[in-house]
Amino acid sequence: MKKAAIIILMFILTVTLQAQNVDPKMQWFSDAKLGIFIHYGIYSVKGIGESWSFYNHEITYEEYMKQAEGFTASKYDPAAWAALFKEAGARYAVLTTKHHDGFALWDTKFSDLNAVKKSPAKRDLVGPYCEALRAQGLKVGLYFSHLDWSNPDYASVETDKKGPVNEFSYAAPGKGNKEAWERFIKFQRGQLNELQTLYKPDLLWFDGDWERSAEQWGMKELRDILLKNQPDVILNSRMQGYGDYATPEQGVPVTAPKGPWELCMTTNDSWGFQGRDNNYKSLNYIIQIFSECIGMGGNLLLDIGPKPDGTIDGPQTAILKGLGRWTKKHQEAIWGTTAGLPLGHFYGPTTISKDKKTIYLFYFGTPNGELVLKGIRNNIKNIRIVGSNTSLTWKRNGGAAWNRVPGNILMVLPQQELDNNCTVIAVEMEEELDLFHGAGGNAIEAN
Repeated sequence: MKKAAIIILMFILTVTLQAQNVDPKMQWFSDAKLGIFIHYGIYSVKGIGESWSFYNHEITYEEYMKQAEGFTASKYDPAAWAALFKEAGARYAVLTTKHHDGFALWDTKFSDLNAVKKSPAKRDLVGPYCEALRAQGLKVGLYFSHLDWSNPDYASVETDKKGPVNEFSYAAPGKGNKEAWERFIKFQRGQLNELQTLYKPDLLWFDGDWERSAEQWGMKELRDILLKNQPDVILNSRMQGYGDYATPEQGVPVTAPKGPWELCMTTNDSWGFQGRDNNYKSLNYIIQIFSECIGMGGNLLLDIGPKPDGTIDGPQTAILKGLGRWTKKHQEAIWGTTAGLPLGHFYGPTTISKDKKTIYLFYFGTPNGELVLKGIRNNIKNIRIVGSNTSLTWKRNGGAAWNRVPGNILMVLPQQELDNNCTVIAVEMEEELDLFHGAGGNAIEAN
């Protein structure tokens, strides 16, 4: 009986999501709001740019790869990682299993260039990460670079681009090798099959698709293979048009991308650990960006870079713990919400409860007067501070009843109710949101 009830509930949920044009497999992702990106690899040893440092000839390839000798993972504790991510409020994480340098964090049978065979770590670093995340109830994401600048078969395709040809990317003119490229595709497919078979990721986060066309990569075929292996696996957009969601990078969108999306952003200026990079974003700024993302219906994938021994340093830990304090206090305004009001209704990000009866206002700073909310036609039940549930004094001002233009809602926010990072206000309505988002008019036009 219980099994039958579960099947019926799943069917109802699927039908509801389809009616809302939401792909059912994407629902957990859209509800997640916050993920943690982990750039962990040999580039952390010298604290230099991951892969790009040798590609751009800032360091020789040999010097870059020599870093593997210092990649110990001696204090690698994925359980501690997962607990910290959960404390921050994350619902998923994404680990770089292999960056463009080709160095894999698992014991791939397709290459000796991995943590087990070519570093003092001498163990699989991906499996324990997956187990630790699942033990905390977090979804598992694995990053994988399509390209591989260490594989000799990769630079086997000629390019029609003008200018110097990078030896790690393309074959010299007249030196193309179709058979070598076919071998590389088999290599790429083989490593991806390993990741899916061994670890069953909930999400595959691809990168490095830009140097080849969708046809050269065989992206449609690749998508079909990945979904045959795991029908519910989610693929990011770096699939030359065959992914499931958009991935803007570093820059916060001004307008939301179409469909599901996620902003990936570093805590300082670097993806991987670089000890000299102390330009960390303030916690307030990270919370503001996070609020803007969820207010536009997206997620934030916040990046950290562990040290070669596997530890997460003090500044990054402090950011995640500070973020956790704020998300825990304001969880009702984050999870179980959808994108907020259009621009112009409130001077700050907003979200809306799924039943459309509560608007959440994210306010940064100290008010010099009343806070203003525009365009709400609904009867207001209560306006309160999230976290303390203190009710605010408020009133309506203006409006034009003859053409259903509502007056502005003016709220008084006491100094003692301000949150140190961002104050969140819940506007509870008697009915589902009825929003005025127009230019108005005069009495004669209305009649």
